Amino acid sequence: MYAELFGTELAIDESRIDADPATIREQVGEYEAGQRRDFDLEIALPDGFTGAVMRAMTAIPAGETRTYGEIATELESAPIAVGQACGRNPVPLIVPCHRIVGADSLVGYGGGLELKRRLLEHEGAAIPGEP
Repeated sequence: MYAELFGTELAIDESRIDADPATIREQVGEYEAGQRRDFDLEIALPDGFTGAVMRAMTAIPAGETRTYGEIATELESAPIAVGQACGRNPVPLIVPCHRIVGADSLVGYGGGLELKRRLLEHEGAAIPGEP
């Protein structure tokens, strides 16, 4: 399914979420309107390393970020492996991969760097490499 967020269509694999598409879109709309900071949706995380990275993402509060290196240290892995797992996140925004950033820059995001920047600004998070 696709959900519109700040003028961008974001692909979300609804088969991983125990909710109908209307409920998912409603919560995305509430997030966009500033009425919600976290999602009240049950998510089936994948097994293995990608699931471990996704669990780490869900622990990052809105308004905060972690670097790929910090998550890698936590999981005894490498930053590039964390980045690859972020890229496999089937439910972006719901599991907030936008909160994982480079040490001094935003780095990548499936919805594009402008959307990643917009999401972090919306949450009041500091943008790496910017004052």
